[in-house]
Amino acid sequence: MAGHPGGEDQAFPHSTQGPLSPGGTEAAELPEPGPCWTAVMKKYLLPVLVLCLGYYYSTNEEFRPEMLQGKKVIVTGASKGIGREMAYHLSKMGAHVVLTARSEEGLQKVVSRCLELGAASAHYIAGTMEDMAFAERFVVEAGKLLGGLDMLILNHITQTTMSLFHDDIHSVRRSMEVNFLSYVVLSTAALPMLKQSNGSIAIISSMAGKMTQPLIASYSASKFALDGFFSTIRKEHLMTKVNVSITLCVLGFIDTETALKETSGIILSQAAPKEECALEIIKGTVLRKDEVYYDKSSWTPLLLGNPGRRIMEFLSLRSYNRDLFVSN
Repeated sequence: MAGHPGGEDQAFPHSTQGPLSPGGTEAAELPEPGPCWTAVMKKYLLPVLVLCLGYYYSTNEEFRPEMLQGKKVIVTGASKGIGREMAYHLSKMGAHVVLTARSEEGLQKVVSRCLELGAASAHYIAGTMEDMAFAERFVVEAGKLLGGLDMLILNHITQTTMSLFHDDIHSVRRSMEVNFLSYVVLSTAALPMLKQSNGSIAIISSMAGKMTQPLIASYSASKFALDGFFSTIRKEHLMTKVNVSITLCVLGFIDTETALKETSGIILSQAAPKEECALEIIKGTVLRKDEVYYDKSSWTPLLLGNPGRRIMEFLSLRSYNRDLFVSN
């Protein structure tokens, strides 16, 4: 029986005789795993199997509304749409909420309704996330009102018009500042409080941050940036043992007032309900999932979840000098 070119195969020893096949000829005997294959199993396949099993069981933990009882939560972009629905769900579960958006009138109505629904407390601070100084100041003031922080839900976006991109650099800059940079500012300001409570951050993103679509280049760029930055920070938290979870929420076409208006005559598919979407975001964040997918199609998590990326990211961590992270 021949080995590999250049001599006999040392990794897979074989016997000189094997059982006869039904035709009377000698049947090939399956090689036994050698040291090279065992090393590959230990270094790569077993860790990947552990990763997959861990991910499976982590996503099957049961959510209970009482998990939010008395929790201290910030929600941005909360005067309408998904943000407003999240505020209502949190209130029904007995949480303390501090809300922000540009519209003071809208926030007043939402806060009033939150108290009717059973919020432990409800406050608002109006302002624009185009102002990074306000973003940082808002977190400090909200923390004082709440007496700490358990969950930070970042949901706001700047107004976006669906159109072909030509030369509107100002639109790109505004989208990156409001949809991305302000998220970095807010989460950085909130991190000390979240470390104390072993809290959670929810980043509201979009399918446009996982796949390319026409007419939304500036918006899409900001959403891709959220994935790149916060997925990296999640890995750094893992390596440095910071017990603050980051959940990236990848949303499809949702029936908010703004989305329906902006896509009228352009997007022909049916939108998913914002009330259910808001609840799924809260559930996933409480359960400390890495990602939450919500869309009309049940195929979306499978097609955009990208298990290959997860495996490659996991394996890449094994090549890092762990001492670097321990010292930090």
